[in-house]
Amino acid sequence: MDSGLDASAHNCEASASPAALALVAALASPISYTLPEESAAFKGGPGVDVVKNNCTACHSADYINTQPRGAKDKKGFWQAEVTKMIKVYGAPIEDADVARIVDYLATTY
Repeated sequence: MDSGLDASAHNCEASASPAALALVAALASPISYTLPEESAAFKGGPGVDVVKNNCTACHSADYINTQPRGAKDKKGFWQAEVTKMIKVYGAPIEDADVARIVDYLATTY
């Protein structure tokens, strides 16, 4: 069966000039930049290390500061938030750390 295509038209060998290769290499080189320093920090208190070790894998301390305030049941609010992080967002928080994180957040924020 003849496809009607000339086999020489499918030559996949590429030849590029040294100048073209240099241009591609220059454009493909990694870009270096410096991230700004973290401006938010968790408040000190019992359990802060557990919070830092678990929560900062996904977000900064600023995220905690943006949560609503004034909940009557602070512990219930933070329990729901931590549970959401685990069940909805897949946060890899060990069961043993959940209560310590909730206690810290309810006490400190």
